[in-house]
Amino acid sequence: MTENLLRHEASPYLLQHKDNPVHWRPWGPAALDEATAANKPILLSIGYAACHWCHVMAHESFEDPTTAAVMNRLFVNIKVDREERPEVDQIYMAALHALGEQGGWPLTMFLAPDGKPIWGGTYFPNKARYGRAAFVDVLTEVARLYRDEPDKIAHNTALLIQALAERPTGEAATLDVDFLDRAASRLYDLMDRERGGIRGLPKFPQASLLEFLWRAGARTRQTKFAEIVLVTLRNIAQGGIYDHIGGGFSRYSVDDRWLVPHFEKMLYDNAQFIELMTSAFLKTGDPLFRARIDETIAWLGREMLLPGGAFAASLDADSEGHEGRFYVWTLAEILSVLGPSDGPFFADIYEITDGGNWDGVSIPNRLKRLDLSDAATESRLTILRARLLIHRAQRTRPGLDDKILADWNGLTIAALARAGASLDRPDWIALARSAYRFVLESMTTNNRLAHSARARQRIFPGLATDYAAMIRAAIALYSATFEHRYITEAESLAAVLRTHHWDETEPGYFLPADDAEALIMRPKSDVDEATPSADALMGANLVRLWRLTGNDRYRDDVDRILEASASSIASNLFAATGVLNTLDLRLGAVDLAIIAQQGSAADLIATARRVSTPNTIISVHTTGDDLPAGHPAAGKPAVGGKATAYVCRSQTCSLPVTRADALAALLA
Repeated sequence: MTENLLRHEASPYLLQHKDNPVHWRPWGPAALDEATAANKPILLSIGYAACHWCHVMAHESFEDPTTAAVMNRLFVNIKVDREERPEVDQIYMAALHALGEQGGWPLTMFLAPDGKPIWGGTYFPNKARYGRAAFVDVLTEVARLYRDEPDKIAHNTALLIQALAERPTGEAATLDVDFLDRAASRLYDLMDRERGGIRGLPKFPQASLLEFLWRAGARTRQTKFAEIVLVTLRNIAQGGIYDHIGGGFSRYSVDDRWLVPHFEKMLYDNAQFIELMTSAFLKTGDPLFRARIDETIAWLGREMLLPGGAFAASLDADSEGHEGRFYVWTLAEILSVLGPSDGPFFADIYEITDGGNWDGVSIPNRLKRLDLSDAATESRLTILRARLLIHRAQRTRPGLDDKILADWNGLTIAALARAGASLDRPDWIALARSAYRFVLESMTTNNRLAHSARARQRIFPGLATDYAAMIRAAIALYSATFEHRYITEAESLAAVLRTHHWDETEPGYFLPADDAEALIMRPKSDVDEATPSADALMGANLVRLWRLTGNDRYRDDVDRILEASASSIASNLFAATGVLNTLDLRLGAVDLAIIAQQGSAADLIATARRVSTPNTIISVHTTGDDLPAGHPAAGKPAVGGKATAYVCRSQTCSLPVTRADALAALLA
């Protein structure tokens, strides 16, 4: 077959390549069968719509007829959207790591016709540079090896398959509080004390790591842990990684001070920042964090909200063929838009200079001063940013990847629900409800979730991360509304997840379902990437469901996950912080049961949300008899007809309290 077949796909990333002269195929059995019939190796190219270097390689090579002719002659060419098929990406990224490469996107892998990996890399330039061979030379040599040295190819493939099948075999960690404290100290030592984040460059947000250090502060009462998280968040909030004009955070910073972002905006990063900054604001009251929460959620509603209520996946890094062009400014443009009085005032605060701070232009930032200014200055700046936002809207916008991913929406729903409940914003809770209902009603068939939806096409069956994130969303909505139907729905999703994804041999979750398309291996979801693994997300869900329902099977499953993870945690702390967060919750869960008639517990609930730790599990009941039989507060009464709170640690509960200040003291 000699044509590009991507025009039939729904993924915006795949559609970006539908007019390439390359004869692209989507991933699937038909493409592998074609390679087998033709006895050709496969060139697998994996990327995503917002990826800058994916665009570069596309412009240099995939749009070049000469390069495309070589690809078409020598290979069956398959294009994959990593966000649409993360299980495929995970397998071949692991193969690249097994080759000793750092990894990244675009991911360029060469496969045997049966899908087994041969060799690969990331970005290959069209002409030899950056210490990399020219792409056409790479193509020619791999095809020659496949044709002339099949034994070498078979040997390489066998070694890679063996590496992919290996599991950590080192000494298992003893998963107790002492281990958590030692792990926190080791990870703290990697942090940049001045600017936050891991020392060096590039700087990635690492939300699970920041949550782990935040939890360490709550657990140990050592202020250094919370302080390094606050330093990180303040630098991110004032750096160029944050879009000061329109709101929202970029993927990461290419420098060591959070100034120059990789300008793509991903839904999952912003969800995790909303969660982290909600925690930071509740602890500190710093208006900087509240401002960034407000602005980021406003950006979500303005630019990422889709018809039906769900959220789009990402905004591109590029526009008009240039990375960041939509977001940067010149001093002349600022002066032209804001005038001779407001222009210099704004430019001084946001570091907009004549020579620029990046490639001759300026990325707005406030790194010179990490706290906000006085109220009058901030009010003036708000007005000026609004004027610049109107002006910026006239520019060519970056592309929007408007596919709906169940897992990323689940993270966003949970963040909106928590922020809305904690900061008294019912409109944010309404946004969360709407997105939740869309995913459950429009992306579900026969009680099975889809992973992705766009243009009336859905990718079935869903992944473990989809279920785990949507269960997290349901529990967060329960905590925001105390409507028990969300717990019922969480349990229903958890049952489907366990049926189709649970690994009985090494407890935890396979990423693809048991009835999904067969791949060369069935990857687990046990290692954090930019988002927590399914094991991490679901581990925390299981603890909360256990405490909220009294069903000991949830406890048993999370304990089995933790036990099975002990070796991998010991071998790679950095990739296991999500599971360590689950461990912290499992060991330190605090049950707060409020017994009250409907609507009478507002003061206690508000106090609990304001002062609770990450391990506080709040439930509200009409009577103590509504609590599950195994709950330590089961059967306990309201006192004197007043809303009454019981704070329970392990199986021991406090005396009843009816005053908000008394509850705050107990939780502290």
